[in-house]
Amino acid sequence: MATHHLMTAHHGYTSPHDNTSLQLEFDVLVVGGGATGSGCALDAVSRGLKTALVEREDFSSGTSSRCCVVLCCVCTSSTCCVVLCVHLLQVLCCVCTSSRSTKLIHGGVRYLQKAILGLDYEQYKMVKEALHERANLLDIAPHLSYPLPIMLPVYKWWQLPYFWMGIKMYDFVAGNKCVKSSYAISKARALELFPMLKSDKLVGGLVYYDGQHNDARMNLAIALTATRLGAATANYTSVVRLLKKPVVFPDGSTGEKICGARCRDETTGKEFDVKAKCVINATGPFTDELRQMDDKTLKSICAPSMGVHITLPDYYSPEQMGLLDPNTSDGRVIFFLPWEGRTIAGTTDTPCKVTNNPAPTEDDIQFILQEVKNYLSPDVEVRRGDVLSAWSGIRPLVQDPNKTDTQSIARNHVVHCSPSGLVTVAGGKWTTYRSMAVDTLDAAIQHCELDPLHPTSQTDGLLLEGAHTWTPTMFIRLVQDFGLESEVARHLSHTYGDRAFSVAKLANMTGQRWPIVGRRLHSAFPYIDAEVRYACREYAVTAVDIIARRLRLAFLNAQAAEESLPTIVSIMAEEHKWSDKEKKRQLEMAREFLQREMGQNVNRASREKIPINLTKSEISDYVKRFNSLDTDKKGYISLNDLRRSLESHGEVSSKEDFSNLFNEVDTRTHGQVEFSEFVQTRGQVVPGEQLHEILKEIDMNLNGQVELEEYLQMMAALKSGSISHSRFAQLAQMAEEDARKKIISVERSGGGV
Repeated sequence: MATHHLMTAHHGYTSPHDNTSLQLEFDVLVVGGGATGSGCALDAVSRGLKTALVEREDFSSGTSSRCCVVLCCVCTSSTCCVVLCVHLLQVLCCVCTSSRSTKLIHGGVRYLQKAILGLDYEQYKMVKEALHERANLLDIAPHLSYPLPIMLPVYKWWQLPYFWMGIKMYDFVAGNKCVKSSYAISKARALELFPMLKSDKLVGGLVYYDGQHNDARMNLAIALTATRLGAATANYTSVVRLLKKPVVFPDGSTGEKICGARCRDETTGKEFDVKAKCVINATGPFTDELRQMDDKTLKSICAPSMGVHITLPDYYSPEQMGLLDPNTSDGRVIFFLPWEGRTIAGTTDTPCKVTNNPAPTEDDIQFILQEVKNYLSPDVEVRRGDVLSAWSGIRPLVQDPNKTDTQSIARNHVVHCSPSGLVTVAGGKWTTYRSMAVDTLDAAIQHCELDPLHPTSQTDGLLLEGAHTWTPTMFIRLVQDFGLESEVARHLSHTYGDRAFSVAKLANMTGQRWPIVGRRLHSAFPYIDAEVRYACREYAVTAVDIIARRLRLAFLNAQAAEESLPTIVSIMAEEHKWSDKEKKRQLEMAREFLQREMGQNVNRASREKIPINLTKSEISDYVKRFNSLDTDKKGYISLNDLRRSLESHGEVSSKEDFSNLFNEVDTRTHGQVEFSEFVQTRGQVVPGEQLHEILKEIDMNLNGQVELEEYLQMMAALKSGSISHSRFAQLAQMAEEDARKKIISVERSGGGV
């Protein structure tokens, strides 16, 4: 049989140790590369166990979200005895998937409230543990995580002392692990810190601290740390079936014991066996799939629920202050947080089916927007068109199989070991991923009779990839040593930590006086070409891996992600030696991902539902503008019409790169170029791709041309706020103004004599 390596070249990460053959027998094989699975791999390898980790897709690409429950039952021979490991369920209604979370690292204010009011010691222990893990995560990855103040606005006087006591108790329970002390503020101070907050009836506010992080990068950092310590790690590697061997138990009974898994390389289709003494199931919402692979008679225990988040422009929140709405119209909790230069809001809670491709719904988006509107000043117009991206994650609520009441949802996490030896961790919460991994490995060592070098966990305080020599001022060296923009250098420092220097070495020259290196992939974001090359050496296999999990561009602005795709795919093609056919396939896959999973489809559908409620005067004006572009009176506007209009303004159509043009034309120096700025520069380059983008904004039926009805539909959407802006509308207005200027009045012509 041919030897298969976990870390093959196309799977991408160059390990400091030799590649590990999958024909060797491992002590532990972890299935699932989310936060919990990666945490299990790190815990296992740091104890001295030979460890392998496989993930069906990309690390942190899972769809799981929000609360987590680990089911634990340690079994000996054919008899199971239950060992309950109490842990924190999800605290507030925030999605906690590995890449689709609310980006918070928190302890659980609500569960502390339940612990106090209900005198529930188990709830108290859950919060205490989560607060410890919060502090640990801030310590072991300081480049990826940081304290975030979150305001709780108060609109009734009696709530102020009530909430203040709860928040202070939160600090007290954290003890020396408290991030920063909470405090009460006046109405004036609340409006100073959060100017866009609704002031009517506001009496004050409370500010407490939790942590925030780049969840997908944190997940990858955990996996990379496990790899550096010796774990054999592979993404795009699925488990086809579990391998079993006959055994005789101590009581004389016979049965089968799991001894590994049959795996498939999803990039080549090649199958191979991985031998292991213990297999850990850490597959999130797909827990039942692997459990039933072990025993087809088992009932499903996962009760999935979907949570949706949306991304809004940065002006919806202050740069360094979040907001918590504890009393939404239906009792759910909404977070409103600054993240990566934008604002994220969520989440919702809707029953759903487990799927690989969860998609946001218009109802969920509208619910979040309405709740946001309830807390913001009337001066801030909350528009549907401001939704830059929308995504959903699946919350893997789990029914405890160890209880007779199969309808009850487990609030605790437990680890379940089947008679055949499959160790299942059926959920998880981002903040407590490490302690969950500790319990999982403790159970696995006992049940599978493993012999680790270190019997206890070594991960508390273990620095993650990039944290070892990182300092908050490290970005200055990047600027000085490489000639990077300060914004880009800060981004690299806070994403890769001390590995940022390795990324910077891959950056291409810009051809400008400053910055010297680091070509931006999109003018509005600090992501550069070198990151794509580095990601290809760090497990990135597809274009979706780049835009969704390495750069986070899809989550921040789906349209910007789509505009960056050609450059990203071109760089990846150089690294992976893709053919033209493969480049086309990657583009199509990435665009489908943005359309379905990042909200583009639902955004387009919402526009189509907008009634054309324009006045007669408005319709008359818009028809004139339409006709100004449709000079041939065809009844539609084509790509050639756009090109002709641009050329009439002194623009020259070309397919050349125009990133320099954006920087020159961005007169407002805010990293964005409105079309009105763009066309004011004469004699510059307008690429064919840009023309297609302008046409695509309005071409609802995707036939390559714009009919009058589509144009009026777009203008109605602009009027209602369903879309925030349109380059096509600006161009039509300019064309109509130019047509007016060409008409010489009778008076100016001397009476026509």
